[in-house]
Amino acid sequence: MIGGGWVLVLVTTSNKEEAEHIAENIVREKLAACTNIVESVESIYWWKGQVEKSSEALLIIKTKVTQLGKLIRRIKTLHSYEVPEIIALPIIGGYPDYLKWLDSSVQAGSNDQSTGSPR
Repeated sequence: MIGGGWVLVLVTTSNKEEAEHIAENIVREKLAACTNIVESVESIYWWKGQVEKSSEALLIIKTKVTQLGKLIRRIKTLHSYEVPEIIALPIIGGYPDYLKWLDSSVQAGSNDQSTGSPR
């Protein structure tokens, strides 16, 4: 299956606790089907005219493109950064059963329990 309207969203956070807080909220609110947390990444970046270096946590979020605007707005309200990194990449395909689960787990305006884990 190709081009089903799914996206992978990358978000860096100040630490694992902030990542967990964001992840729990967006999954509970059905803005994402699943979120992985990579606890330790080193980031080097330009900020306010100089090169900065930070230890951060990385969220890897799986969702539908139709939820992207809501997801970005919600992350912005939960995030501590002035300008958080929120980058969406298209998912062009994958294991069909997983993608069906993703579809059923992310539903606009629904707070129902998901149909189960993909594991």
